Amino acid sequence: MIRVLLADDEAMIRAGVRAVLAADPAVEVVAEAADGRQAVEATRAHRPDVALLDIRMPVMDGLAACEEIRRTVPGTAVAILTTFSEDDYVSRALGGGATGFLLKSGDPYELMAGVRAVADGGAYLSPKVARHVIAELGGTRLTRGTAARARTAGLTAREREVLALLGEGLSNAGIARRLHLVEGTVKGYVSAVLDHLEVDNRVQAAILAYEAGLVTGD
Repeated sequence: MIRVLLADDEAMIRAGVRAVLAADPAVEVVAEAADGRQAVEATRAHRPDVALLDIRMPVMDGLAACEEIRRTVPGTAVAILTTFSEDDYVSRALGGGATGFLLKSGDPYELMAGVRAVADGGAYLSPKVARHVIAELGGTRLTRGTAARARTAGLTAREREVLALLGEGLSNAGIARRLHLVEGTVKGYVSAVLDHLEVDNRVQAAILAYEAGLVTGD
């Protein structure tokens, strides 16, 4: 059972997201919050597997709540609910330890897939979010794509396979199953990829995978 905390200041949004998650018998919403401070307190009390946070909330926004949750309850993964108008917040959320970025208006399947991925230790970017972020943050798609391909050029063939699967949001266990490797070996490959690319976490690696054309996002 994946235990989820849901935080959004709009009751209708919470109700909609809760209804989508309720369709998956493996997911249980154990607590809700209407602001970031409540989200932090509820996370400390319930220790959910995933904290699903809106960005814009009163008292404490979702980004500050993300940083506090990751600092004080490191066993809880954080996924951010976002809209296309909030791309400028993504880099801060990455730095704060979020490993999921889900579009509020996206396909319900993506929401469930994202929650499962981050709960399993993977990273998940809604494909539309990933394409939009890549296009809008820090320069043109062509320039970023060229830079990403240059950064990934030094990876071995196996490391590129691992990076592509990171881009799909797979956990170490999921990558191990896909590539028919033991999980310890995959962990070593992931560490090598992060070191080579000089990124801090799996989501930053996933964005590079998209930019380099290793993941189509379709």
